[in-house]
Amino acid sequence: MSDLYDLLAPYFDDHDPSSGTNPTTRDAQTTTYLNRLSTLSLGNLTTTEPASLLHAAQSHLRNLQALSKRSHKAVIASSSHLSNLTSLLPSLGSEAYELKDAVPQLESAAVDFARKYDRSTENEVLDRRKRAMLLSRNVDRVSDVLELPSLLSSTIQAAQAPSSSSAASSTTSYASALDLHAHIKRLSSLYPQSGLVAGISQQADAEIQNLTTILITSLQSPTLKLAGAMRTVGWLRRVAPDLADDEYSSSKATATSTKSVNFSSAATNSTGALCSLFLVCRLRTLNITLEALEPLRELADQETTRRLHSANGARSKQQPQSIALGNHSERYLKRYIEIFREQSFAIISMYKSIFPSGLPSPDLSATSSKVLDDPLLPLPSPLASFTNHLITKLTTTLRAYLPNITDPTSRESLLTQILYCAGSLGRLGADFGLMIALLGEDDGSAEHESQGGREDEWVQVMKKHRIQASRLEVLARGVGTGVRKRSAIDIPQAGDVVSPAA
Repeated sequence: MSDLYDLLAPYFDDHDPSSGTNPTTRDAQTTTYLNRLSTLSLGNLTTTEPASLLHAAQSHLRNLQALSKRSHKAVIASSSHLSNLTSLLPSLGSEAYELKDAVPQLESAAVDFARKYDRSTENEVLDRRKRAMLLSRNVDRVSDVLELPSLLSSTIQAAQAPSSSSAASSTTSYASALDLHAHIKRLSSLYPQSGLVAGISQQADAEIQNLTTILITSLQSPTLKLAGAMRTVGWLRRVAPDLADDEYSSSKATATSTKSVNFSSAATNSTGALCSLFLVCRLRTLNITLEALEPLRELADQETTRRLHSANGARSKQQPQSIALGNHSERYLKRYIEIFREQSFAIISMYKSIFPSGLPSPDLSATSSKVLDDPLLPLPSPLASFTNHLITKLTTTLRAYLPNITDPTSRESLLTQILYCAGSLGRLGADFGLMIALLGEDDGSAEHESQGGREDEWVQVMKKHRIQASRLEVLARGVGTGVRKRSAIDIPQAGDVVSPAA
C-alpha cells in the first residue's frame, strides 16, 4: 500500500510533504481509496476512474455550496467565536481563580448568616419579622379593636340623638356603650403593656366622660320626670361609679321615715355624691326658670328704689306714685312663689323617690366609730342643706320685695300663697310656715306701724289659713257635701292657689 502511495505522491497538488495538507496513509479515507485502487484493472484506471473522481469532486462542490448557502451565518459566527477564543480562555481562567479565592469568603458569610438568623437564639430582626407576620395575619382583629372608640362614640351619639326619643332605644344605646367600655377595660387588664390598648382605653375613658356629661345635662332638663330621673341616676351609677362611692358615708342601722326631714348634723347617706349632684342640677334648673322673671324683677327693683327714696325724705316727690307702688312687686312675687312651689315640691319628691337611703338620719346611733373620730364628720344630709337653701332663697326674695306692697289685701293674698307653698313642702317634711313671722322684722318703720299693726298681720293670715285648710279637709273627706255655700269658705284673692298641689 505504501508503494502505491509513493507512486502517486509526485502527482499531488502540493508537492511539499511538510505543508501538512497532503493526504497520508494514516488517514482512513486515504487508506480506503488506496485499497480500492489496488482492486481496479488498468482499463478501469484509465477509462472510468477519472470520470468517477470528476463526478465525486463536482458532487462535493455542490454540497459545499449548498452548505455554505444554508449555514453561512453560523459558519461566520463560529469563525468569529473561534477567533475570540484565544482571548476568552485566559479571562476564563483568571475568573475561575478569582471564584476559587472567593469561595471561602462566601462560605464564612453563609455561616455568619446562619448564625445570625438562627431560630434557636433571640434575634431582634426575627422578632420584628415575626411581629410583622403576626400583625399581617391578625389585621382584621386589630382593625376591629381600633374601631372600638369610634363605635363607642357612635353609640353615645345615638343615645342622645333626637330620633332616639323613646326610653327603650336610649336604654339600649346606653347598655351597648357600657358593654363596649367594659370590653375595652377587659382588654386593658389582659394586655397592660400594650401601648395600642392603652391609647384605646384612654379614648374610651374620654367617651365615657362625655356620656357622663350628657347624663348630668339631662338631669338639668326643665321637663324631667320621675321615671326619666330614676333612669338617668341609675345610668350614672353604672357609668360613673365614683359618684356613688363615698368613703365618709356610713350605712344606716334603721330605715328613715320619709315624712319628716331632720336637720340634724348626724344625717348621713350611702349614695355618695349622686344625691348632691342631683340637687345641684335641679337647683340650676330652678334658677334658670326663675331668671325668666327678670323683666318683672327689674320693675320690682324700681319700686324698691322708690320706696327707699321715700323712706330717706323724698316722700313728697313720690307721693303721686304711691297708689301704684307695689303692683309690679306683687306680680313678680306671685309668679316667683308659683314657680318656686311647683319646682321645689317636684325636686324634693323626686329626691325621696330616687334616694330613699339618702334621707337625713334621726340620731347619732347609726354612725360608725370611724366617722365619730373625724371632727369634720358626720356630714349633714344633702336634702337638709338643700331645703334650708331653698327656704333661705325664698325668704331673701320676700324680704327684698314684700315691703314694696302696701295694700293689705295684696299682702294677705301673698302671705296666704306662701302658706300654701309651705303646706305643699310640709307634705314632704319641710314646712316653713312659721318663718313668715320673721318677714316683718325688716319692715318695722313708723309708717307701717301706723297702718293697723303690721306686726300682727301674719297672725291673722295664719288663723284664716288654718280655718280655710280645715274646711277644705272636711270637704275632701266628703262631710257636708249636701249643700255647699260659697259663704262657707273664705274666697281667696285673685291669683291665690286654692289647695295644696303636689
